[in-house]
Amino acid sequence: MKRALALLLTAVTATSVAGCSLDAQSSSADTVRVVVGYQSKTINTVTAGTLLRAKGFLEKRLSDIGKSSGVTYQVEWQDYDTGAPITAQMVAEKIDIGSMGDYPLLINGSKTQANERARTELVSVTGYSPTGSLNMVVVPPGSPARTIADLRGQKVSASVGSAGHGTLVRALDNAGIDPKTGVEVLNQQPQVGASALESGQAQALSQFVAWPGLLAFQGKATLLYDGAEGRYPTFHGVVVRRDYAGSHPEVLDAFLQAQLDATDFLNEHPLESAQAVAEGSGLPPEVVYLYNGPGGTSFDPTLKPSLVQALQGDVPYLQSIGEFAPLDVPGFVNAGPIRKAFADRGRNYDAALASTENPSTLSGRDPVCDIPLTDPALAGELWIDGKDTTQPAANPDCLLRAIREAGANGEKVRAAYVPDSEFGTRWFADKSVWVRDGGRHLPFDTAAGAERYTAAHPGTAVVDYRQALAGAV
Repeated sequence: MKRALALLLTAVTATSVAGCSLDAQSSSADTVRVVVGYQSKTINTVTAGTLLRAKGFLEKRLSDIGKSSGVTYQVEWQDYDTGAPITAQMVAEKIDIGSMGDYPLLINGSKTQANERARTELVSVTGYSPTGSLNMVVVPPGSPARTIADLRGQKVSASVGSAGHGTLVRALDNAGIDPKTGVEVLNQQPQVGASALESGQAQALSQFVAWPGLLAFQGKATLLYDGAEGRYPTFHGVVVRRDYAGSHPEVLDAFLQAQLDATDFLNEHPLESAQAVAEGSGLPPEVVYLYNGPGGTSFDPTLKPSLVQALQGDVPYLQSIGEFAPLDVPGFVNAGPIRKAFADRGRNYDAALASTENPSTLSGRDPVCDIPLTDPALAGELWIDGKDTTQPAANPDCLLRAIREAGANGEKVRAAYVPDSEFGTRWFADKSVWVRDGGRHLPFDTAAGAERYTAAHPGTAVVDYRQALAGAV
């Protein structure tokens, strides 16, 4: 952990990285430059990153401003694997706007506050989960581990200071395991950790989206722990250097308006958005759609009190990993700019703030069971190869029937998604653990979840995926 902390501190205090030779403040009277730091593979930031960039919403907004003011705006996008290097560049005043997860946001606020030119504030949310289901711990296929407690004494790969690492720390705490001594944390970038898991160097990997879903989709990992088990909200958000926002308020406003553009587009066209993000990130579209499809991540830019409160509850994490300056969370959060962006569009910010519903949910009529979708907690979704739309399923058994019928018709299933019966987490149907309960089948995203259910419901039994497909009626 000492070496991990040293590497983290090196990352967040660096003053330059390769390819970043221009100062973010280098703007002339008729040209304004804005440098945006984002993480293309972190799906829950796409409305302020990959999708936003792919659709050109920010450039269009700034171009419209420039037509009336005579100012030219230049947008530079910088892609990173985690939030730490974005924070390092903001400390160095080389990135103006950045997006990252909740734990990295804490570090960002803490590390930038000593310098007024670098000091940041949290101005919007990108995606969130009210239960914490966005981050997960996976193990190799065939691992004997059944719960987070089984990792005691094991090596776990995580990016120290990331949302994935924060999830691991909270999960270990809840299991009564000291995060500092109970496991050996290997401080690794996500892709390095994925290799470490596959080679056996690490017995588990704790990461933010989309890495757990990617490894499960590829058959390289099995889900051990769903962050929803902690029942603690997690989110990703946008930070801006206050000095930059003060000098160029029109840029921040354009960015937030563009984020709203991207959020609307994603919620209205989730499949098209997933394909655009997949192209921009290199991730499989089936994995992207797991998270930004209906019932996945809640893409809602409002700074909800529950999320701010959760961020305050995460502050002890700073002290647990090193000497970070305390952060005044209420002073770090500034809802003024996003509230203004809503008002400028004639939208009711307070109504959106109070809403806890996922803006994107499945609806319509199940074509196989021939019934309407009435309960989002049961609704699933089938994506058949060669089709530009997906097929809704009213409940898990209807989804299993649809998969079975697709196979009988010679159609290839790209992906099938179903909500976990315990926590509601959207997951792959073929990677779920299925339980037969009388005449119905219930999916669980972890073996532990299925075992909790069967222990509480005598007469039920765990069945494999093929058995569930064959038995669905």
